[in-house]
Amino acid sequence: MTQVLFSIDQGTTSSRTLVFSLSGEILFSAQEEFPQIYPEDGWVEHDPETIWSTVLSTLTQAYAFSAESDLDVAAIGITNQRETTLVWDRETGAPLYNAIVWQDRRTAEECKEMAATFPEDKLRAKTGLLHDPYFSASKIAWILDNVDGARAKAQAGDLCFGTVDSFLIWRLTGGKSHVTDATNASRTNLFDIHTQAWDEELLDLFDVPRSGLPKVLDCAANFGVCSILDAPVPITGVAGDQQSAAIGQTCFKAGDIKSTYGTGCFVILNTGDKAITSANRLLTTVGYRLNGTTSYALEGSIFMAGASVQWLRDEMKLVDNARDTEAVCEALEDTGGVYLVPAFTGVGAPHWAPDARGAVFGMTRGTGREHLIRATVESVVYQTYDLFDAMAKDGVTPTALRVDGGMSANSWMCGYLSDVLDIPVQRPTILETTALGAAYLAGLGVGVFDSLETLAKNWTAEREFTPTLSAETRESRLADWSKYVQKLLS
Repeated sequence: MTQVLFSIDQGTTSSRTLVFSLSGEILFSAQEEFPQIYPEDGWVEHDPETIWSTVLSTLTQAYAFSAESDLDVAAIGITNQRETTLVWDRETGAPLYNAIVWQDRRTAEECKEMAATFPEDKLRAKTGLLHDPYFSASKIAWILDNVDGARAKAQAGDLCFGTVDSFLIWRLTGGKSHVTDATNASRTNLFDIHTQAWDEELLDLFDVPRSGLPKVLDCAANFGVCSILDAPVPITGVAGDQQSAAIGQTCFKAGDIKSTYGTGCFVILNTGDKAITSANRLLTTVGYRLNGTTSYALEGSIFMAGASVQWLRDEMKLVDNARDTEAVCEALEDTGGVYLVPAFTGVGAPHWAPDARGAVFGMTRGTGREHLIRATVESVVYQTYDLFDAMAKDGVTPTALRVDGGMSANSWMCGYLSDVLDIPVQRPTILETTALGAAYLAGLGVGVFDSLETLAKNWTAEREFTPTLSAETRESRLADWSKYVQKLLS
């Protein structure tokens, strides 16, 4: 029988299961979207049971396809929306509260207060992160402090905490495995990325009992056996979505860089065995950990990329389909001076302003639907530039960028990205690099791949975009963008 790898890609707006051949070809994909929950301004939640039901449904569809096609499922890999946090009952597996999503801002005030007593430099020295509600620790604490009886249950060891990967593994293994991987652990603000262990001082700081936390494993390891299908299948690869995309892009050497355009936009630069501390508020994180050896990364996080296009489609009703934005952008010479700063859930790197909110600047009576659409797509490019500008100030100047994610299918956006960054932008043949990375890890974990070098040979570019915009136009537009961002933040 032909061996295949499953990749469960549990994202912010949908759950998917893909079937990959060992050469990286997508043989099957099932996807189900689910609703976002906005209880209050700046709050974002997901129903854990909906997350589970959509994963279970797509996984079952993938398994049925494989059975019908006489394929042997070698292993399962999991990649997930990072920082999104759940707390569930250790005995029953029932969640105590909705999943609090990475975009959620409810703990912003607590993070500010904590920064006054626990210096950010000290936090960054351990975790590579900042005092921001983006990360998991303050979300766990909020659930324990706001759900009746939760704190007492946690102290008694009756609860499990985790990111989405941990919750899914718990369910897939029938409660036998409470584990995570080093990349997801590194996004909690509870994990020392240098010692590669949960940190007692941080657990005390956030008042999170150690007993509820999962065991941290390498990205390719034995995470347990999925026992809910007709036959047992090992789970042998796990990584947070952005690290998984970097692995799918085969960014295995120091200096390799990728940018993923999904709900948000995330730039990850491989820094090898050195954990570089940014002087410009980029994050230091675990890129991957294999065979006990950690590879680090420098990361810039943008909260609104594809989510801004979803806003155009779902709330503003300006497009019927996200794909429609490409033709609109191509048809316009410029935005007519319109700029959107999409701080709908605050501003991420390098500004880190959780209380900021979105705004449109430069509108006139002549501003039309098309101008706002193009300004929205351009905002993703300008935010990416801000990350590269921060990297340049840290002494890092990439010479090319690999892109992926749904929004990178927009060729106009990729071309404009090359114009604004003033470097070549490379789009891979397989855009589903997040899911592919999890499949690669599963293959490494089960032994069907022998090395990263073997995987690197699979990467090919479908198209390369090179700069065509004049330096004068580029600098003028960036100056306007910077001016409006500063207005928003002031």
